[in-house]
Amino acid sequence: MYIKKILVVIALLGIVVLAGFSWYIYDVIFSSNTSFSEETVEVFVPTDANYSQVQELLEPYVEDLNEFNIVAQKKGYINNVKAGRFILKKGMNNNEIINTLRSTNEPVWVTFNNQERLEDLAGRIASQIEADSIALLKSMKDTAFLREYGFNERNALAMYVPNKYQFFWNTSALEFRERMRKEYNNFWNEKRLAKAEEIGLSPHEVMVLASIVQKETSKVDERPKVAGVYMNRINNGWKLDADPTVIYALKDRLQNFDTIIKRVLYADLTIDSPYNTYKYKELPPGPIAMPDISSIDAVLNYEDHNYFYFVADVENFGYHKFARTLSQHNANKRAYVKWINEQKINR
Repeated sequence: MYIKKILVVIALLGIVVLAGFSWYIYDVIFSSNTSFSEETVEVFVPTDANYSQVQELLEPYVEDLNEFNIVAQKKGYINNVKAGRFILKKGMNNNEIINTLRSTNEPVWVTFNNQERLEDLAGRIASQIEADSIALLKSMKDTAFLREYGFNERNALAMYVPNKYQFFWNTSALEFRERMRKEYNNFWNEKRLAKAEEIGLSPHEVMVLASIVQKETSKVDERPKVAGVYMNRINNGWKLDADPTVIYALKDRLQNFDTIIKRVLYADLTIDSPYNTYKYKELPPGPIAMPDISSIDAVLNYEDHNYFYFVADVENFGYHKFARTLSQHNANKRAYVKWINEQKINR
């Protein structure tokens, strides 16, 4: 009888211990283990990161790292770390955190516009995805790639059509470049290609002219009208005489694209550069800036009119006054020169 009681006690103790252990395991796996007050936090796990790096990344957000390690070991995550951007929610348990880290790489929105050079674009993209600016620029300037797809270093900026794109944060430089090449091909669909052919320009030439239109006016509704002026000049064998191309030529000669030039001087018009459309009739060898879609479509669907000249409208800032004849233009220009002199803008 005494032995039987002992066995019963041992059995009960075993059940209690087992229940306690089971509760502990349940608690480790399924109880909340976050330590942040925000609704969500982002964790960026680099490519080729190991588990020790993940621990460092999680330490500010996980209440009990030891408990997390136990579950990570049991679920095989320690030897199967995934790179990417992961969203942790307040109140997540260890099981949910690990499931998120190994299977829920959240994309990021990548945006860019108004870049003047590949260097600027690479820096802009590097601030939004894992790839650094050096790797991005190297891939963008890769001679073999550019030659294969009909680009060169001067016009390669045209391949990157400004928009809002979804990427995984851990996208490599080469993956980014390949995606943008496909986006460029998608952008130049049959309809746009037919439009370019109709107006007598290649896609590259459209992008170059669109970049000039972009720099001439920030007003989207005015861009088709400005594009119409330039198309009139092209169709009549004139030089473009576009001030923004002179500004770009100056920056290119100085290799200083941070300089601000508010006024083009007569002396600037003589600078010997393929970008100077006061000196050369041909379009510049590449875009002088990254044209957005509204500028590109403004060229493809330019306004049909008889204007050949335009100058900034000092009575309606941001817009321009258009003229059919040089005498009309000179009258408009006098008002602008008077205003700019009053502002004491010398450069």
